[in-house]
Amino acid sequence: MYKCNESRLKDSIIMFSRIGATAKGGVTRLSLSQEDVEARDLFYECCRELGMTIQVDDMANMYATLPGKSNLPPIVMGSHLDSVVKGGRFDGVLGVLTALEAVRTIVDNNIELDIPLTIVNFTNEEGARFEPSMMSSGVLSNKFDKTKMLQSTDKDGITFEHALKESGYEGSEENRLKEALAYLELHIEQGPVLEAERLDIGVVEGVLGMVCYEITVTGESNHAGTTPMKMRNDPLFLATKLINNLIEALGSVDEELVYTIGRMNVTPNIHTVIPNKVVFTLEARHKDPIKINRVEEILHSLPLQQEGCHIKKEKLWGRDTVVFEASLCDQIEQACKGYGYSYKRLYSGAGHDAQFIASYIPSAMIFVPSINGKSHCEEEETTYEACVKGADVLLETVLNLQAKFSIQEALI
Repeated sequence: MYKCNESRLKDSIIMFSRIGATAKGGVTRLSLSQEDVEARDLFYECCRELGMTIQVDDMANMYATLPGKSNLPPIVMGSHLDSVVKGGRFDGVLGVLTALEAVRTIVDNNIELDIPLTIVNFTNEEGARFEPSMMSSGVLSNKFDKTKMLQSTDKDGITFEHALKESGYEGSEENRLKEALAYLELHIEQGPVLEAERLDIGVVEGVLGMVCYEITVTGESNHAGTTPMKMRNDPLFLATKLINNLIEALGSVDEELVYTIGRMNVTPNIHTVIPNKVVFTLEARHKDPIKINRVEEILHSLPLQQEGCHIKKEKLWGRDTVVFEASLCDQIEQACKGYGYSYKRLYSGAGHDAQFIASYIPSAMIFVPSINGKSHCEEEETTYEACVKGADVLLETVLNLQAKFSIQEALI
């Protein structure tokens, strides 16, 4: 079994982390910004030095391909180079750089490929500059309409279309990723499970389904000092009761259910005035759609009126659980066993390009541990040893798939 070069991978991570570096060791590299273009240029040069051919599609997705002897569609691996504001040095970019390290190891060892191997850099995965997140993989998979995406604007009013043209990375629609034998995406876990259980690798079986509701409680404002307690229609007091009841009810659904009240707005938000409206969100995630349905039943069971206040429930959005290709997960597991790396199968609570690509290409993901479970912040950290173990598993999985698909082609 081949092993990737930890020192070289470390150097790559450090090199890319300098592009958009923040004062506290993080990265701000917003999609199609000057920093993102600089990172793209560096990625382009790294791939060119390996003899890879590089193509770009109409959404600026980059595809670097190491040719194979057959005419079969490629095996694809990768992730994204953009970040959130003051994000970490590993989120997204690690999936691209471990793929790059896998190709470097293949070239170092003069391994002849039967099947082409492609590294992809997806544009605007984070959605930190242009909403929504996973924009370009969403266009590829027909989840999003390109015309609408081009009109998405950043905080300065610049459209995605304008930034795309200015970047120099607007390519041709005919270069889009249309078919592949498999798509593999390595990523930091962005959670605490692998580190807490002292495991090397997460074999990601899918992405959790989720639902997000907004609850509005409307009452009546009045003077905070002159209105007796029994004569108030206070929506904040009622919202507090509702939240406590929701926490208790949701806590009994399933121990794997995660739920968050992430936003609350109180109006008029003045300490001398009884509020007249409270709006809060509740988001829940689980792999089992039955459990998500139970969450929605609990939310719909909230009364329409209570304690002189009106209660409105509105579903903002939701997504179905995405289940990755079982045979690819099995291949990743076999690679872990081959290296003697500890692992567990799990689902991702966060969204990734793989969840969209999985709708038309067999896909799976590999997780490596996040120290203290931190991500989307400057404190994000993963050891280089963990990174190279992930690269090893990615490489071995790709090589095993090469052999598997070559045998299948020979039998046809």
